Amino acid sequence: MMKVVVMLFSLTVLVSLGGWAQASKPANQKSSTATSAKAMNMTGTVSSNGKTFVADKTNKSWNIDNPDAVKADEGHRVSLNAVENTTTDTLHVNSAKMVKNKS
Repeated sequence: MMKVVVMLFSLTVLVSLGGWAQASKPANQKSSTATSAKAMNMTGTVSSNGKTFVADKTNKSWNIDNPDAVKADEGHRVSLNAVENTTTDTLHVNSAKMVKNKS
């Protein structure tokens, strides 16, 4: 009888430790869904095919990962709210608004 109780207790401890080990995460490990990118506002020109954007201030060019968001603004100067992915050098456009050309 004592052996059965000890085995059940050991099994309970092992199962609970296994669940605890899976649930805990080191403090320096980031969640895969967490993102450190911030949305930024900038003005520039969308290419005629809607796949790239060139910023006015820096003259930097990015590929747009969601070209449908700027479909109505192709070939025009716009003000964008977008998130930059520095790994792939792309922009994810949140919103776009056409602005007047520079004088």
